[in-house]
Amino acid sequence: MRRGRSASIAQRLAAFLCRTDSSRRRGAIAGILALAATGALAQGAGMPTLQNPDARTARPAAGTVTGIRFVTSDDFPPFNFTDAGGRLAGFNVDLARAICSELGVPCTIQARPFDDLVPSLVERRADAAIAGIAVSAAAREVLSFTTAYLPLPARFVVRKGLPLAISAEALAGRRVAVAADSAHLAYLEAYFPAATIRTYPGADAARSALRTGQADVAFGDAMQLAFWLHGTTAGDCCEFAGGAYFDEFFFGRGLTVAASSAAPELVAAMNWAIEAAFADGTIAALYLRYFPEGFL
Repeated sequence: MRRGRSASIAQRLAAFLCRTDSSRRRGAIAGILALAATGALAQGAGMPTLQNPDARTARPAAGTVTGIRFVTSDDFPPFNFTDAGGRLAGFNVDLARAICSELGVPCTIQARPFDDLVPSLVERRADAAIAGIAVSAAAREVLSFTTAYLPLPARFVVRKGLPLAISAEALAGRRVAVAADSAHLAYLEAYFPAATIRTYPGADAARSALRTGQADVAFGDAMQLAFWLHGTTAGDCCEFAGGAYFDEFFFGRGLTVAASSAAPELVAAMNWAIEAAFADGTIAALYLRYFPEGFL
C-alpha cells in the first residue's frame, strides 16, 4: 500500500521499520506508519485507539503451539533491559508474556546479544525474537514476522509559546530542522515544499537547532522527540505541535515479533494473540506504562 484514502488502524500499525545495526537502533529507533490519505495527514495528539477492528486471524487450534521460547536483548530500555533486581523487563518483555498468556501456553524469555538473535531463530535455539529486528528482504529469506504491535510515528516540535498550527501552508517560509539524508527529510520535501528546510548532521543536531533558536520547528521520530522533550538536554524549551504523521511508503513497517520462516503456525498464533492483546487493551496499557509522557 502506498497512500490509500481510508487506511485502517491495522495499516497504520504496520509501518515502522527498525534498524538492524545496533548503534543505529539506539540512535534511530524511529519510523512512521501508513498514511490514511493522499496528502500529509496527521493523527490528532493523545492516546490512539490501539486496536485493529478489521482483525480476522483465526484462533489457533489447541495444541498448535505448546510453548514459546522468546529471546531479546537486554540493553535497549524501555523495550528490553535488566532491572535493578537483575530481571528482564520492558515493553517487549511484558508483551512476550502477554502473548503467551493470550495463547494459554508457557513461555521463557532469555536475553542474548542482539547479533545472536537471528542465528538463534535460524538454528532453532529459540522460537521467537522480540527486539526490533528489521523487516527487510534479506531477513525475509530466513525469518517470518508477525503483524506490527506498536506504531512509532514522526512529529513536529516547536519552542514553547510559539502559536503555530502545523500544515503545509502554516510552515511556508518557516525554518524546519531535520536530519540530513533521512526519511524525515524526504517526507518534508514531498509534503512541505514551501518550508525553509534546514538539514543537520543528525537528529540531535536538528533538535539543538530548535532549542537554540536556529530553527522554528523540528521534525523527526516521535519517540526520540518525546524522550528529548522530557529529558535534561531540551531544557524545557519545546513541545509537540500537531499530531502524528504516518507513511508506510517512506518509512516501512512496524515493530514486529520475528520467528523462523519454517514456523508459520507459530507466527499465525502470535498474530492472533497480538490482535487479542489489542482488543482487550493489553497493548494500550503497556504503552501507558512504559511511555507515560506519550508520543503517539
